[in-house]
Amino acid sequence: MSVIEEEAVRGGKGVFREICSEDEELQPTEIESLCMNCYQNGSTRMLLTKIPFFKEIIISSFTCPHCCWSNTEIQSAGRIQDQGITYTLKVRSKQDMNREVVKADSATVRIPELDFEIPAFTQKGSLSTIEGLIGRTVAGLEQDQPTRKATAPEVAAKIDEFMERLQKLKDVKSEFTLVIDDPSGNSFVENPFAPQKDDALTVAHYKRTPQQDAQLGVKSDEKDEEKPGNDIVSMRNEVLVFNTNCPECNAPASTNMKLVQIPHFKEVIIMATNCDSCGHRTNEVKSGGATEELGTRITLRLTDPSDMTRDLLKSETCCILIPELEFELGMAALGGKFTTLEGLLKDIRELIVSKNPFTCGDSSTPERTEKLEIFGEKIDKVLLIPLLPVELYVLGKLLATEPVENKG
Repeated sequence: MSVIEEEAVRGGKGVFREICSEDEELQPTEIESLCMNCYQNGSTRMLLTKIPFFKEIIISSFTCPHCCWSNTEIQSAGRIQDQGITYTLKVRSKQDMNREVVKADSATVRIPELDFEIPAFTQKGSLSTIEGLIGRTVAGLEQDQPTRKATAPEVAAKIDEFMERLQKLKDVKSEFTLVIDDPSGNSFVENPFAPQKDDALTVAHYKRTPQQDAQLGVKSDEKDEEKPGNDIVSMRNEVLVFNTNCPECNAPASTNMKLVQIPHFKEVIIMATNCDSCGHRTNEVKSGGATEELGTRITLRLTDPSDMTRDLLKSETCCILIPELEFELGMAALGGKFTTLEGLLKDIRELIVSKNPFTCGDSSTPERTEKLEIFGEKIDKVLLIPLLPVELYVLGKLLATEPVENKG
């Protein structure tokens, strides 16, 4: 029988739970293990927990009572995301060095100014800051320096020179670029200006290559099986069901997908997931047609309570701007959605405030938490008093074929 009971996976509190002082069952597991520094027995403490708005993780900490050596690691226990992600950060001040970074095992870290790169799967996953990431790199280079100085003095001298250049980056006397490329999509770089846009941080999603899929183990190297016939009529009349895991509790769930032809509009793909364990529901809409040659910009001024019930179709490449709230939402943040304006504002509030990982626990600061709470109160006022004039800008690829009536 498995150590993790089926009931714990499909229901109840679950295996991965959020850190809470009142949860007495959430205790780390201690395992006796070998110290790789002095080869004596030490202890490893493991904790299975969940970061809100992020994913399930395994935190492990090793300590040796004989040589006092310690090591901490963070491993991903959640699913691999549908797309890879690339974070490009322009580090301009010492405040940027304090940004929190979640680096997965599969992430590649690059500093183009130094022609420096940390390849994927060469370091364990970590939860740190940019300064800590550089410090960990320097510590790794210093580890074998005594041996190099004895066997290859020239190589050791070059490494010492390079470590000095890395140490100078901590003073941020000149701007440099930090690039984190993670094909699994499980890395994260903090935006201290949330919910406002961060001009120094660029986030890009991309489709993985077959080689990256094989490296992550999500697809086999074998040739694809023979594809069924492309019968559009049968696809429109059929609801496809495939198994997946719930994004909230990680319990087994099913996702329904259907190709729908909307009259006087376009062909769209509707996907819906319903979890029987925790009751979580999600829906997503993807464009079934080709990308249009021209994009579109829709400006809607909300002046009447009935405007909140307007139907809205948001594509994956759509950006949303609300000038009155000084808010901008980038592409792929909420995915494709078919909802109302009221539902869209609730989803934005949940994304920015309720499920933000940096508003709770040790990662939060009073200034950041207060700023996000004020932003959430502004959205609540718009939802409760929809007569307040608010302009909503929607930027995205062209989905509609008819003009949209604007009020105001």
